[in-house]
Amino acid sequence: MQSPMNRLMMALLLSLAGPLAAAPRLEVAPAAEVLQGEPQTLALSGATPGERLTLRLSRRATLPGIGPALLRAEALFEADAQGRIDPERQAPLSGSYAGVDGRGLFWSALPVRGEPQGVPAADAPAGQLLLEALGRDAEGAPHRVAELNLRWLPAEPLVQGRNVASLPGARLVWPKNAAAALPVVIVLGGSEGGSSTAVHMAEALAARGLAALALPYYSPPRWGAQGPMAPELPALPTSFAHIELGLLETARNWLREQPEVDASRIALWGASKGGEFVLAGASRIAGFKGVVAVVPSDVIWEGFDMQRGAMGQPSFSWQGKPLHFVPYQGYAEEVAGFMSGQPVLLRRPHDAGRASHAEAAAAARIEVEKIAAPVLLIAGSDDQVWDSGGMARSVAARRASAGLKTELMVFEGAGHGITSLGGTPTALNNAGPMKLGGQPAADARAQQQGWARTISFLREVLR
Repeated sequence: MQSPMNRLMMALLLSLAGPLAAAPRLEVAPAAEVLQGEPQTLALSGATPGERLTLRLSRRATLPGIGPALLRAEALFEADAQGRIDPERQAPLSGSYAGVDGRGLFWSALPVRGEPQGVPAADAPAGQLLLEALGRDAEGAPHRVAELNLRWLPAEPLVQGRNVASLPGARLVWPKNAAAALPVVIVLGGSEGGSSTAVHMAEALAARGLAALALPYYSPPRWGAQGPMAPELPALPTSFAHIELGLLETARNWLREQPEVDASRIALWGASKGGEFVLAGASRIAGFKGVVAVVPSDVIWEGFDMQRGAMGQPSFSWQGKPLHFVPYQGYAEEVAGFMSGQPVLLRRPHDAGRASHAEAAAAARIEVEKIAAPVLLIAGSDDQVWDSGGMARSVAARRASAGLKTELMVFEGAGHGITSLGGTPTALNNAGPMKLGGQPAADARAQQQGWARTISFLREVLR
């Protein structure tokens, strides 16, 4: 039988066991591993109420124009009365971002120099992220109290595909587990040219159960670490002028011969100049089930060349005939900023050209009233490449007047860089000389919500 003293000591030890066992624990939902582009929420439990802890998120990525980089964001929080830290409902006291934002640690990351402690290993799987909780010891030095590995799974291992010999740079992709012919989305990138955007977005769609045809249509000279480089796809136009809208018809006809797809169900997705392309093409070519235009235009614009500048020719043609277009004004002066180091805001020559050429703008208007299929428009109110928010509203208004099914998503405070799936933090959208506009938090919100609606919209129109 235990003595009264032994019973007292046992009770004391049991009373201390609870607090000692309740170490801080990091949490992620819906899972630690998700397909890239799917949202994750972060939280911490088990802290002492009122305790201040820093949440830090680190990952490696390859950044355009920079190359491989270590990205990191962190924010200091105070645990609530239940010992929880929840960025979905709590603002940080300080850190990489401000305000209540459950995605803040993802979009606010910036490159860091060297190899500080607490980073994903150089040989870690692609898309791995390290989440840490840091406290302070008695001397005030930071120390790790919890850690958790996350991962963004790439789409590529989930899909299969093949190149299209008759369409330079084009690639058809579909899910590896497909058991029947699938509806298909034709995917077009923007003025960056080449295949990277189209292929990346096509694979993302295929990983979510659709077939997709990545369709490059323009491939300018590139710039590498050693200077000028040849175009990625030399068989394609190197200047953005007289791009033939009939390429969509050619692609549609090719898809009709492919056993992997159901060519009676084809939709279009295009971003930036690709958004201009899909709206202009669908207004002339019937049979598409839906159109997604991200940061789009409502008119045909003047063409351009990376070396020669504005060309005095239209960006697009139809059946070999040039289309009416809106000229730029002040284009050469604006792009001179790439050499002088001044910020480049391409919206200025777009807006000035439109204001000075009202008749040309009226003639160049895309006849979106002729698109019978549903249209989803996604844009930002602070786009500094061109006024995608205003132009998307114009498209929606004219289609509404015609009684056509149209959905408009204009994100307040967002810019032009809202088409990616989070691979590059939106905190870097305006880091280079070319300014895309937008606030990082607004851009991140537009990316997440716009992508989610894109997937659901395409499933609706292609079912």
